Order: sequence, then C-alpha cells, then structure tokens
Amino acid sequence: MANIKSAEKRNRQRLKREARNRVIRGRTRTALKKARLAIANGDPNAAELVRLAERALDRAAAKGVIHRNNAARRKSRLYRALQKALA
Repeated sequence: MANIKSAEKRNRQRLKREARNRVIRGRTRTALKKARLAIANGDPNAAELVRLAERALDRAAAKGVIHRNNAARRKSRLYRALQKALA
C-alpha cells in the first residue's frame, strides 16, 4: 500500500481509469463478437452490426483505451471479412 500522498492519488486515479476502460473495452469486444458471428452465419443484418462495431472501435480509440492503429486494423479486417461473405 502506498504511503506517499501522490502515490495514493495515482492509485485512486488508476482504479477509476481501469473501471472506465474495462466498460469501454467490454462493449467493444461484444460489438466485435456480434459482428463476427453475424458474418460467419450469413446474417442479413451483418453490415449493420459491422457498422456498430466500427463505432465502438472508434470510440475506444478516441478515449485512448486502444491505439488508433489497432482500431484501424480491426476495422479493416472486419470489413474485409464482410466483403468476402457478401461476395
């Protein structure tokens, strides 16, 4: 346990950030999983779910939960999979 005031504050901040990031990361993972399953099953709503997953990734990248290149790579892979399924 931290004994220095600044270390105690940093620990409180860390816990708040962890909680916030966990929520955002969880929503993003859920959106990605739904989109991937829809693509795999040939769901007619797959394009809409991919769009929602893209928004979740953009939001996570904007908030710094994931790196913007990571979000771009995941979006690219998702759209490639969607195009392949539609073809």
